[in-house]
Amino acid sequence: MPSASELADLDVTLTARYDFAKCVALAAAERGMAYYARRRSLIVEHKGGDMQDVVSIADQDVETFIRGELAAHFPEDGIVGEEGGSGGLQARCIWVIDPIDGTACFLNGLHNWCVSIGLLVDGEPLLGAIADPNHDELFHGFIGHGAFVNDTPLKAHDAVHVREGLVGVGTTHRAGKEHFLPFLSGLLDEGGMFVRNGSGALMTAYVAAGRLIGYYETHLKSWDCLAGLVLVREAGGRHNDFLRGDGLLGGNPYLVAAPGVYAQLAALIGPSLDAE
Repeated sequence: MPSASELADLDVTLTARYDFAKCVALAAAERGMAYYARRRSLIVEHKGGDMQDVVSIADQDVETFIRGELAAHFPEDGIVGEEGGSGGLQARCIWVIDPIDGTACFLNGLHNWCVSIGLLVDGEPLLGAIADPNHDELFHGFIGHGAFVNDTPLKAHDAVHVREGLVGVGTTHRAGKEHFLPFLSGLLDEGGMFVRNGSGALMTAYVAAGRLIGYYETHLKSWDCLAGLVLVREAGGRHNDFLRGDGLLGGNPYLVAAPGVYAQLAALIGPSLDAE
């Protein structure tokens, strides 16, 4: 984490990037909504033969739009995107973007999708914006400057036990799915309850907003959560060491939670949460 003086030196350029992230996330979400209105006519592909891992022309076009804006305003910055891969990773500032997080929901007419844009500086998540056009919500945050939904400050839930709220959950067909059902069983045994909405970015934002007390995913990619990690930290929540190892490009197990239940949830997950 950069020191306070280093952050002050970066403030001017980072403020410009923060304003940019919010504006572009909203514009990209509006672009996504135009596709959402005609989703039945979109060409859909399946990644790696996995019928549940889908991508559409909407994802590709929205990411191309975001990349174009980045190239025009911050050509020296690196980028990691879900659809277009990575480049410029030697740069001090690296954008991590998901043009449509929750594509399966998007294509099936469920309102649980968003645009997520986050920024790493010297390897640390420093700002992010998550635009949810279906609910007119822009979640955004900047380390040291707070986190908000639209203009309302975010604050993590004050729960001290899992029975005091809802936990977001998720899994995929990737390695790690074997830990999912044991976690759910343990959560239920403790009196907890869970939800899954299909968007890692939104569930992370909901932890920051205090709507969920935690969110666990057996394996998540950085573009699904990089922006949200900033929100959680600024809202007083906790997260595991998600970016360890190859976390930026390959992903890792993921946990974000209100401070009073983080340890309890981590114990229910067990050693797999921080396994190399």
